[in-house]
This record gives sequence, structure tokens and C-alpha cells, in this order.
Amino acid sequence: MSNSSSISHFLLLALADTRQLQLLHFCLLLGISLAALLGNGLIISAVACGHHLHTPMFFFLLNLALSDLGSICTTVPKAMHNSLWDTTTISYTGCAAQLFFFMFFISAEFSLLTIMCYDRYVSICKPLHYGTLLGSRACAHMAAAACASAFLYSLLHTANTFSLPLCHGNVLGQFYCEIPQILKLSCSETYLRESGLLAFSAFPFLGCFAFIVFSYVQIFRAVLRIPSEQGRHKAFSTCLPHLAVVSLFVSTGTVSYLKPPSISSPSLDLALSVLYSVLPPGLNPLIYSLRNQELKDALRKMMTVYF
Repeated sequence: MSNSSSISHFLLLALADTRQLQLLHFCLLLGISLAALLGNGLIISAVACGHHLHTPMFFFLLNLALSDLGSICTTVPKAMHNSLWDTTTISYTGCAAQLFFFMFFISAEFSLLTIMCYDRYVSICKPLHYGTLLGSRACAHMAAAACASAFLYSLLHTANTFSLPLCHGNVLGQFYCEIPQILKLSCSETYLRESGLLAFSAFPFLGCFAFIVFSYVQIFRAVLRIPSEQGRHKAFSTCLPHLAVVSLFVSTGTVSYLKPPSISSPSLDLALSVLYSVLPPGLNPLIYSLRNQELKDALRKMMTVYF
């Protein structure tokens, strides 16, 4: 039996057993990371340089791209390092930092997705009040609130998780540090404390999800009342990318964390965690750039100027 004071490092789950598969996984993660860096970097550059994109929708999209970059840069580099050098270790402080930043960026992303849903709701259902409800100061306050709440949320859970005594070794069943895997190492008496905190903190996420569902019901009702086909198409073109990103984020996270224990296995957990933590940052820029004509025009113009 060991406790947290004697643990200097954790052992992460290896992505593969053979050297060939380790190198293959390294190449796959490198490709996904480069795609995420390129896609989100292009969105950030286009929004920052395109003055006609300085609107609330693209301001929040820029912040979402920053969150995606932070999320993938928190977990993937260490997994790539372990695959390349055939190791599974991560230091105790490195694990705590990885857990904090991953939770921060994931929480901020979900808050931003909720705010972006509010932006679409006001734009379509209350267009006359758009300038009042979503002025530059209001947008800055909402983005700051998303970051502040994500910081407090991640700080609370990281501090509480790493204050638990760890009595069952230092082997984590995941390729990055996450709360459920660390809880499996804690003593049974203290396990309930963090589990209860996790259950309690799920209510804000459920509230955000309920708000998103309610908003899209109102949005689609308003869109279907638009008389012109061109108007409906324009409204859908701004809503469908956001809805696709929300669906990808919520579905992968729900399956990853709420799947029945009876179907749990190391390989399945690993595959779901990749879907949840690695794919969305790489796919989000593609989803938005494919459906948003303004963004595509800005990217095309920027590429023409610089290349």
C-alpha cells in the first residue's frame, strides 16, 4: 500500500504493445495535432485579420479555436513523447498540471459553445435586440466569465483530487491524467468525496445542455417561419456548424464518461478517450470552414495575400 506523499510519478496507459504500433500511433497523433494546429491557427488568423469578421459570432469562434488548441496541446504531446520513446511515465506535478489544464480548456469550450448558442438564438429569434444584448462589452464579459468559471472549476477539482490519499499504486488506465482514473487509486473512504463533488458539478453542465436544446428548438421554429428559401438557408448555414460541434463534443464526452461498466475495457476506454479529447479540436475547424461562407472567403483572401 502506498500513499500520495510517496508517489513521485504515475504510469500512463501505453497506446500499443509493439514498437511498430507505437510509431504508427505517434504518426497518427502527429498528423491530427498538425491538422488541429493548422485549422485552428487559420481560423484565429482569419478572424483577427479580417475586419469584417469582428462580430460576436466570430469573436466566440476565435475563443473556441484557442480552447481547442489548448486542449490538444495539453494531452497529445505527452502521448506522442511516450509513444516515440517507449515510456509511460509522467511526473506527479506534471500529472496535476495536465489534469488542471485539460479540465480548464474542456470546461471553457463547453461554456463557449453555450454562449455561441445564445448568440445564434438572439441573432435569429431577437434580431432587433442583437446590438444591445451582444455588444462588444457584453461579449467580453461573457468570454471572461467562461474563462473564470472554467478556471475555478478546474482548480477545485484538481486540488480536491490530488489532496486524496492514494492507496492503490500509481498505474493509470488512460493515456493522459483524468479524474476517474486517479479516483481508482484513492482510498475507499475518500473516494466518495470527489465522486460527490463530480456529481454536484455536473448540474451546471446539464443546465448548459438544457439551455442549448431549448434554444435550438426556438431557433428552428423561427427559421421555419422565414418566408424566403435563401433566408432559411443562410440561417441554417450559421447554425448547423455550431450544432454539429456541440453534438460531437457532447456525444463523445457522454459515451466516454457514462458508458456502463459492463462494456468497459482498456481498448474501448482508450478509443473513446481519443474520440473525446483528440478528434474534436481537429474536426471543429473543418466543420466551421465547410459551412460558413464568410469564413471561407476570409481564409481564401488571406491565403491569396500571403501565398
